Amino acid sequence: MKKRFRKLIAATSAMSTLIAALSCFTANAAIEPNPVISRNCPSYSGSGDAKSANDEHYFSFCFMTSPDYLAYDLSNVPDSEKKQVLAVWYNTSAFDNIGNYANRNMEPSDYTIEVNTADGGEYPTDGWEIVETVTENTLSSRQHLISMKGYNWIRLNISKADGQEGKTASINFDIHSAPNGVSDSWLFLGDSITAGGMNNCYGTGFATHINMIDSKYFPVQENGGIGGILSSDGKTNIDRWLSVSHAKYISIAYGTNDCWGKDYLTQEYYDNTKYMIDAILYAGKIPVLPKIPASTNDDVKGNVPLYNAMIDKLYEEYGDKLVKGPDFQSFFEEHPDYLSGDGVHPSDVGYAAMRETWANCMYENVYKASAPDYPSTSTTTATTETSTTTTTSTETTGNVSKNIGDANCDGKVEIADATLILQYLTNKDDYKLTEQGMINADCCNVGDGVTAQDALAIQKLDAGVIKNLPANNLD
Repeated sequence: MKKRFRKLIAATSAMSTLIAALSCFTANAAIEPNPVISRNCPSYSGSGDAKSANDEHYFSFCFMTSPDYLAYDLSNVPDSEKKQVLAVWYNTSAFDNIGNYANRNMEPSDYTIEVNTADGGEYPTDGWEIVETVTENTLSSRQHLISMKGYNWIRLNISKADGQEGKTASINFDIHSAPNGVSDSWLFLGDSITAGGMNNCYGTGFATHINMIDSKYFPVQENGGIGGILSSDGKTNIDRWLSVSHAKYISIAYGTNDCWGKDYLTQEYYDNTKYMIDAILYAGKIPVLPKIPASTNDDVKGNVPLYNAMIDKLYEEYGDKLVKGPDFQSFFEEHPDYLSGDGVHPSDVGYAAMRETWANCMYENVYKASAPDYPSTSTTTATTETSTTTTTSTETTGNVSKNIGDANCDGKVEIADATLILQYLTNKDDYKLTEQGMINADCCNVGDGVTAQDALAIQKLDAGVIKNLPANNLD
């Protein structure tokens, strides 16, 4: 199929035009809400803290030792809202196991999706029916469209994590109502800037921002970022990614690595991006194309406008067949203080601003531009990102650091410390902890080293869920 598609695209430019013409109506089609219906429903797991998978905090995860399960009791959800659902799980690994910075971080690799007709109230030990089977998965999130007509329960049954039995899996798991199909689902493909910016656990995510603007909506938000990759990597892999994705909107945010030190590959970048746009349209989905972010790095900044000129060319060619994403060149030219020390990657503040900008832009260009007056049916409670700063402890007990939780050693304990820990665990080459930072970061179950539980403890402290560090119990 992949070979055939490439031959069709190469054989005639008219095919691209035809595909685009047939798909043009979708770019402006109304988004029907696909609200989350599983938030804080009764949940069960053999070894994990199941409620951490479906609470409103995406920085909390259900950690399970495979083989194990995560089951939701949806018996109290109206039948009309669960007759067909979109089941989506999230993990914080790189989106795919490719590239120089590929990593697998407690990622479900072999699993089934199962349903059950049992009455609610007590976890059923039998009667489960397998509706989807996945083996050798390499992606950090997946969506599954499931018929639940006549069923009350849904279960994610993980047999292997990171390709092995006995390994720990770390997930969030949402069930969205989709009685009329998938409408409000997004996959953000890109490089490390996307990887750092579009993860929904590093602060207020795209979906939550959309929900805060308009409570009718709470979109699926997959982070398709992979550090270090080029538009050519996107071109090579997009057919495979699209073949397993139910996302309706696909953002393509490559280009920074293409133009890093290279002012001469603009045509190649254009060709790669055009291929991806055509592939998305061919799959019946809607392409979204943002501008490449401005940079203050000498090897990048002068080349960004050259590559963004190719994006302008694509905007003109495809018109309303694609959605214009945020103009991040102008954004970071106006806010260079939002960039980190390397002049390329945003700071924590910059990433937070990018997520909000994405939501505001897409609400104007997609949601607001075409939405009818749907009633508000979302059961999701929106949460806002706080700026609470907690000072570090000045006491030393045993081997506990007196600066416990202060992973970046700036004298404060805040969300930035949790973000650094998660980034360090995901990509230790790009995100480093100092020797003192390693000691400070070990703030949950002190002595077990730096783990995702440490980041979770800091985030729960910031949210007021727990009162003190170190933390041995995060309930």
